[in-house]
Amino acid sequence: MIRTLSRFGLATFVAALVATGAWAQTAAPLPPNILLVIADDMGLDVSPCHALGATKPTMPVLQALCRDGLVFDNAWSQPVCSPTRATILTGRYGFRTGVLQAVAPRARAGGIGLGEISLHQLLDEQAPLRYDHAVIGKWHLGDSLNGGANNPGRMGVGHYSGVLIGELRDYYAVPLTTNGITREVEGYATTVLTDEAIGWLDGRASPWFLWLAYTAPHVPFHAPPAELVSRAPPDSYAAIQADPRPYYFAALEALDHELGRLLDSLPPAVRAETIVMFLGDNGTPPRVAQLPYGPNNAKGTLFPGGITVPLVVSGAGVTRRGQREAAPVNTTDLYATIADLAGIPRVAAEDSFSFKSLLRSPADPPRNWAYAEYRTGEPGLARNNGWTIRDERHQLLVLDTGRRALFDLAGDPGGRRDLLREGTPEDAAIAARLSAWGAELRGR
Repeated sequence: MIRTLSRFGLATFVAALVATGAWAQTAAPLPPNILLVIADDMGLDVSPCHALGATKPTMPVLQALCRDGLVFDNAWSQPVCSPTRATILTGRYGFRTGVLQAVAPRARAGGIGLGEISLHQLLDEQAPLRYDHAVIGKWHLGDSLNGGANNPGRMGVGHYSGVLIGELRDYYAVPLTTNGITREVEGYATTVLTDEAIGWLDGRASPWFLWLAYTAPHVPFHAPPAELVSRAPPDSYAAIQADPRPYYFAALEALDHELGRLLDSLPPAVRAETIVMFLGDNGTPPRVAQLPYGPNNAKGTLFPGGITVPLVVSGAGVTRRGQREAAPVNTTDLYATIADLAGIPRVAAEDSFSFKSLLRSPADPPRNWAYAEYRTGEPGLARNNGWTIRDERHQLLVLDTGRRALFDLAGDPGGRRDLLREGTPEDAAIAARLSAWGAELRGR
């Protein structure tokens, strides 16, 4: 069945195909709808689809996506949210875009530059068929110098409704900006954003791309409404301070519930034509991270716990159902992959490689290494400034403090044993190879 190109264009389109004899050449399936879902501050240690971590939140919708789709075991983000979002939006690393740390509220510097070619602009300019597109939820890429409250629109986003800042003050009072106009909305943030997404999708017939960026489970840790979770923690500030993990888990469970509501809102035929990509934007926060990670090896660091995130792709065109993929991928690769799914097979972004082929077969991976970096002026976090690179097994960490470390991620996924301290020639050779890759990438 061919999905309509617009609300009213199917009959005209089909008549033209029949009249010109072009039906046979154009009867191939149209590109899929694309739903990208981003959880804010979710590492592998809390993903129910990964073995790391002793306890897991209840997330049956995500588990169903994992059973029906492809789970990536070695996906790398950046250590905090703004740099990761910039890599998805542009397909380029932070040393090229300048987005190397979390963008400050009302930032007049450090946000995304209007000279970048966003994923949405790429779809508008090069996709064979017109894609409707929207971003719903957290933006956190700048809202002052580069376009004011309409920064997403200036970056080519067709429709934006969400939270421009990086952190809510209250999960029940949402400063919702819709195409440049901001108003405060009462309601639980995860539900508010889901309602916005459902509203945008309602009746949308043409191929669409929805970037849905939840603020959950990012701080503040607030108890969700009882109907969204299996067991609601007490709404107590003292309880949150004593043990924030139940609230962090509850936020993830509420996210999963609302994601299920969104997916259930899609008509069966539309759901069958939709590919769903679920991603964590960086590692778990230090206060709630679990072994093999910990407070010094979690969000905000270049250690494995700060940048190894869940990535699951399920739905239309994914034939590797219930399988796992060990190849390294970067969040930059979502740019080229989404473009490829939309019918743009090659893009100019030098740091982005499409992994579309991996969704169908365990073919040669598009890259053999992944990269991350961090730069912040905050004194307490500057000790983590530097860069890191990995292949399928080993990670080299290079910090501005002068520290260099090598981890064997196959046996040490938390990055707790520095092989360079043991000084074997084999480990030194691995580090030298990874260092040369990093130097070539960074042009040094």
